[in-house]
Amino acid sequence: MFVDEVEIQVEAGRGGDGCMSFRREKFVPRGGPDGGDGGDGGSVILLAETGVDSLSALAHRKHWKAAGGQPGRGAQCHGAAADDLILRVPPGTIVHDARRGFVLKDLAAPGDRVVVAQGGRGGKGNLRFKTSTNRAPRQSTPGGEGEIRTIRLELKIIADVGLVGKPNAGKSTLLSRLSRARPEIASYPFTTKYPNLGRVQIDFDRSLVMADIPGLIEGAHAGLGLGHEFLRHIQRAGILVHLVEPEPVDQTDPITNYRVIRDELEQYDAQLGRRPEIVAVTKADLPGAAEARVQLAAAIERPVLLISAVTGEGLNQLVAAIAATLEERTTDELG
Repeated sequence: MFVDEVEIQVEAGRGGDGCMSFRREKFVPRGGPDGGDGGDGGSVILLAETGVDSLSALAHRKHWKAAGGQPGRGAQCHGAAADDLILRVPPGTIVHDARRGFVLKDLAAPGDRVVVAQGGRGGKGNLRFKTSTNRAPRQSTPGGEGEIRTIRLELKIIADVGLVGKPNAGKSTLLSRLSRARPEIASYPFTTKYPNLGRVQIDFDRSLVMADIPGLIEGAHAGLGLGHEFLRHIQRAGILVHLVEPEPVDQTDPITNYRVIRDELEQYDAQLGRRPEIVAVTKADLPGAAEARVQLAAAIERPVLLISAVTGEGLNQLVAAIAATLEERTTDELG
């Protein structure tokens, strides 16, 4: 199950209480205080980790609590500190404070972490209060309470390439042909219900991550169709590959379809309108595909590729174009 947004409550562990104790040994009169400190409570930490691709592991529980620290004991024995509770999330997870409405941290890269609930400090034993004038202190302090916070996690998947286009444009088929991803594929629209990721090998030592974003329709930015739930994922894609179906089953015009999707992207986020884009007409094996490519290229005044995920036509040229665009974008960013 793919989950890209979840709200949970996290609670850090309480610190262990300090101990009030006096040394009691034969032949040792007035042994003095020997109460140890309590251990610190465990904190709740979110860690972005490669290989985790969904928030589904956190969705089945609404409350996550770290262990508390152990109390101190006599003979100057300190209580053990509790282990931190580490919750692993996908890279690209944004952590929000649900009650106050601000972003705690954007866990954009693998290894990024944030403490979302700090564990309580351990209490002090009475040994801590011994002074030259107070040789038999009878006070100790309790452990501190652990922090409690309600957080909202929002996943924006990180991919080098985002496949966009209207439903049934062939995005899932292309992803399955270029990578080992196995998204659901069928001849009807809205087959894909959640984003799929696949790793595409460019050459021996270079690869890229490609994301198939569920089909968008007109009005998606305002909440229509399925695409509005996943538009956020396109924001992290380095470049866009816009797939256009030459003979849509609903008899719509391919050029109009291209412009509708472009308009939806720009209305959702103006930055997407300036994102590098490769345009390709899919299903090259259809009779009208070549003509549709020529007409679309003339309409948008840009090169348009012609590909077929079924026969493999044009796929090498598409991968080469993607690699060149990514390299150019990286050079621009470094320059």
